[in-house]
Amino acid sequence: MNRDLAKKLIDVCQKRKKADLLIRNCNVVDVFNKTVFKASVSVIDGHFASFSDEVEAERVIDAGGRFMVPGFIDAHCHIESSHLSPAAFSDLIVPKGTTTVVADPHEICNVAGLDAMRYMLKASQDIPLSVYLMFPSCVPATDSEHAGATLLADSISTMIGEERVLGLGEMMNYPGISAGLDFVLDKLECAYGTGKIIDGHAPDVKDRDLDAYSACQIRTDHECATPQELLDRVRRGMYVALRQGTACKNVLGLLPGVTPENISRVLFCTDDCQPETIIDEGHIQNAVNLAIGAGLKSEWALSAATINAATCYGLKDRGAIAPGLRADFFLCDDLSHIVPDEVFILGRLTAEGGNILEKARHVKPEKVSGMMNVKDFSASRLKLRLDSDKARVIGIIPGSVVTENLICDVKRDDEGCFIRDEDIDILKIASVERHKGLGTVGVGLIKGYGMKSGAVATSISHDSHNIIVIGTNDRDMEAAVNELVRCGGGVTIVQDGKVLMTHVLEIAGLMTDEDAQSVYRTLKEMHEVAYGKLGVSRDIDPFMTLSFMALPVIPALKITDSGLFDVSAFSFTDINP
Repeated sequence: MNRDLAKKLIDVCQKRKKADLLIRNCNVVDVFNKTVFKASVSVIDGHFASFSDEVEAERVIDAGGRFMVPGFIDAHCHIESSHLSPAAFSDLIVPKGTTTVVADPHEICNVAGLDAMRYMLKASQDIPLSVYLMFPSCVPATDSEHAGATLLADSISTMIGEERVLGLGEMMNYPGISAGLDFVLDKLECAYGTGKIIDGHAPDVKDRDLDAYSACQIRTDHECATPQELLDRVRRGMYVALRQGTACKNVLGLLPGVTPENISRVLFCTDDCQPETIIDEGHIQNAVNLAIGAGLKSEWALSAATINAATCYGLKDRGAIAPGLRADFFLCDDLSHIVPDEVFILGRLTAEGGNILEKARHVKPEKVSGMMNVKDFSASRLKLRLDSDKARVIGIIPGSVVTENLICDVKRDDEGCFIRDEDIDILKIASVERHKGLGTVGVGLIKGYGMKSGAVATSISHDSHNIIVIGTNDRDMEAAVNELVRCGGGVTIVQDGKVLMTHVLEIAGLMTDEDAQSVYRTLKEMHEVAYGKLGVSRDIDPFMTLSFMALPVIPALKITDSGLFDVSAFSFTDINP
């Protein structure tokens, strides 16, 4: 707010000046009182002015009794998980009614450090979607693999003061909090010194550990698995984000913990959401509709998706339809199942009928493209020597990022090296360092992927995003890795030494400037190739499943470029049991 805007608002309210826009005959959703009231709503300079139908305006729209809803706010997301640049992401989610996101660029910063943070700020600056960033707190996430960057307190302090950086991103290092480690506290001090919020990430943290965690003024968590965990965090003054993404879906499981007394501490987020999920199911409105369908009052759900998030993150200019706030809103026919029709940002019609009206401006990805520095890799690096016919194997659990730590019977050749048995669903998997040319390769075995021939590789592998490759033979695995190096990153499918399809992700090996529909079509076709030609099990997503097999903070057994990692013991382990 400034003096000139205040004067214009006053003049419109007092009928001394025409509004830019007047929307008559609205059912306005009041997220403060959690009710609906009939009014006409005027807008001047992109801000709500008055609820009076006596105001005159340059343009008048008759809402026809439709509901006017504040633009949704995603309380925690990783834009990188959509495979899209910020501009393409904006084009995709604004028509779904989301007008603001709080994004943690944790994934791309693990690849390109401060250059990635600068790119995300620049690329999200002049687009319809309001993008606020949290500075990633855990780059790298662990010391069990090699990331592309290390961001400590000195790096955080250089950028946390930026206006669109709201605070410190999800603090995944909860053991470091409990232990009071100096380098972790130094990161927290960067937020304390600027008066900014700290996001949480604390799965299964409880009792005294949760006391210590929340005592550090960590104010949010999106990792609750049970209603009791939600209540425990709210009791400690935290906000809880109900997550509905592509892989992790917690809205319905957490709703029993939501009450009239704690609804003001409840938010919605997507965390990690791929284009097909957003296109087929929606964005924040998907979470809202699920909650409403399960019995949560519409006005409560809409408050969680708007004003609660704005309050949590100190976004004082948005989150509701009220005089003086940003005119970010949409019109819809029904509050029992919300489908945004016309979406307005700063009072300007931006999307209609599920389509963006004008595509966002794209920014050239300088210093974050071609991030594929692989050294000394060949099929010989994939040889896996075993001591016996038994080996430790990663067990895929369909629909989960958690894996099993299995001991399985395997076949060996005359030199004692693993060879695939066509009758047993055990494949070779490898993580190949791609950031600093270290030449490290971790090789292991995996069960449950189902592939009968060929190889799949991706440069998306949480959290350090080295190349992860799985295959039935070393030749195809080598070809898949080489294809990703050639194209600058992405997802590829190889069979009999031939590249069948590649989804190019030229921005840090994680994102592309292609539009969402193009990405959707490519991934859909690649899914069918993986299932139909390679025989990958249809019980799993062939690419997302693979991307989580190198995540050494989720139990139980994972592969990193440094070797096989037992997450339960939080130490490396031998493939020989």
